[in-house]
Amino acid sequence: MARRFPSVAFERYVDDAVVHCRSEAQAHLVAGAIAERMEQVGLQLHPDKTRIVYCKDGRRVGSAEHTTFDFLGYTFRARAVRSRHGNVFTGFGPAVSKTARSKMSRVVWSWRLHRHTTLSERDLARWLNPIVSGWMNYYGRFYRSELYPLLRRINVYLVRWMRKKYKRLRTFTKAHAAWRRTTRQYPRYFAHWRWVPEF
Repeated sequence: MARRFPSVAFERYVDDAVVHCRSEAQAHLVAGAIAERMEQVGLQLHPDKTRIVYCKDGRRVGSAEHTTFDFLGYTFRARAVRSRHGNVFTGFGPAVSKTARSKMSRVVWSWRLHRHTTLSERDLARWLNPIVSGWMNYYGRFYRSELYPLLRRINVYLVRWMRKKYKRLRTFTKAHAAWRRTTRQYPRYFAHWRWVPEF
């Protein structure tokens, strides 16, 4: 890239890369050159993952076969964006991908939180907070609201845990009241309560 296309910006992480081109013609030229170089060293571009994407937004109003792509757990596509002055427009930006969200959801399901009734609230917080904080810090940098359904799901499991652990909270009404008191009194006890205290 430095030798053949010094003006073309790109990002690479391990074997994934995104190359920023100014036109479709340039994109085809660069893709062909990369494929040729890969063959010279005994490698090849992935036939399904390699694609030319049109970054459609409020200014680029054309059409193309591909207008979204995934990179490092994010999906990049047209989204509503609010400017510094409060104006809303259509930009092209990232948010957590469906694939990444599904993986996190499977992890949450695998915890079987409601079955760990021998653990205390403090034990649960020590277990969950480092993991959930990591997800929030990485995937919550852009469009954090895309994480809210996952975080609410964790809360649902915590409520089930609470109802199983404490006999006095077996009814939903009592459990809900106790939940509201706890999240108001200790809003940072679980990392994700900063964003989503409700379930």
